[in-house]
Order: sequence, then structure tokens, then C-alpha cells
Amino acid sequence: MNRVLVIIPAYNEAESVEGVISSVKKELPDAGILVVNDGSTDTTGHIAKKLGATVIDLPYNMGIGAAMQTGYKYAANMGYDIAVQVDADGQHPPDQIKHLIGPAMEGRADMVIGSRFLGTGEYQPSLARNIGIKVFAMVVSMITGHRLTDTTSGFRAASKEAIRFFTQTYPEDYPEVEVVVLLHKAGFHIMEVPVNMEPRSGGKSSITPLQAIYYMIKVLLAVFIDMLKKVER
Repeated sequence: MNRVLVIIPAYNEAESVEGVISSVKKELPDAGILVVNDGSTDTTGHIAKKLGATVIDLPYNMGIGAAMQTGYKYAANMGYDIAVQVDADGQHPPDQIKHLIGPAMEGRADMVIGSRFLGTGEYQPSLARNIGIKVFAMVVSMITGHRLTDTTSGFRAASKEAIRFFTQTYPEDYPEVEVVVLLHKAGFHIMEVPVNMEPRSGGKSSITPLQAIYYMIKVLLAVFIDMLKKVER
């Protein structure tokens, strides 16, 4: 039987993390739950511990890349077969996790990305975010030779082999797009599945429109640099 770990990176998500953890427990009662508390200044970590989740407290806000790599290292050390990233803001419904872990469990993919743009999803991003999503999807699709629609989605599942890879190689800033390119270069199989996502259940996004533009430029530069790197499994 495959052992599944749900990794929840969290930074100041006290308003929503309780609901996320409770929903994960309901949908996947046998899964492990790890909250990587990324230097929160609120009660995020306390709430997660109170609910029985394993919590790793980072000393300060290190960013999503460091938080997720911490989670993958924990998954590898504890012998998990599948690791699922679920954001702490409530946008990733735990009842959709089964769509992500199925292909990974069956050996059909090393990384399964939940896409908001396949199927009948009604996700409507802002104009700036929508431009970035489409640009990234077009660039990464050209690089990989496969049509991808939602490379910025953080709702994803990784196989045991991908988990091991991530313990050694994982981008620091806004890693979702870069990860797809690095996995492709290392010979891993990536696929998307349709999922529905929800609006944030609490708090607010830390990304402003100006930051979104900076993010798009920075990630595109990082992707092109990644294309020049030698990447090994």
C-alpha cells in the first residue's frame, strides 16, 4: 500500500489552516499531514499542532521553495511513496487529491499537476495573473513538447522518485514553473489532471500586481538558465 504525505506549506494562514487540515483528515484519513510553518508570526503553527499535524517550524520566512524542499526531505526520510502539495489558504480542495495521487500510484507519472483549466473548472484569474499563466504554459509546453495548461498550479503530487530528486534539487523562489522544466530535463514523466479550486478561505494573497510582473520576468529568466544546466536524476 502506498504511503501518502500531504505537505502544507504555510505562512500566516491562521484563518484557514484549521479547515484545510480537517478536510485532509476527512478525505485521506490514512495519510500523513506535515505543515511546514514558514516563519509565521501568527498562530498557524500552534493551530496545526493542536490538530495533530506534524509541524516543522522554519526559523524565519524562507519562501515556498525552501518550505516545500523541507517537506520533501521529510517525506524521503520517513519513506513516503507519494507527496501531495496542498496550500494552506483553502484553494486546494482535499476532495480533489484523489485525482492527483491516482496516476502517481499507478506509475503513470512522476509529477501530477492539478490544472484549473482542464475540464469544467470556473477559475477566473486576474488579468496580470492570467497573462503570466498563459505565457508560462506556452513556454513550458514548447520546452517539454507536451501541452501543459497550468504550470503555476501548486496543487500537485510527486512520486517517490521525484521526491528523492527534490531533496537534492528544488528552486528557491516561485518554484512551480521551474520544477516542471527540471523534471523534464531529468527524464521524469509529467502530466496534468483537471481539478476544481476554490477562492482563498481566509487571509489575502501576498502577491501584488507589480510583484506578479516581477515574478513572470524572474521565472522566465530562471527557466532559460535551467535549460543550460546539466540535470541528473
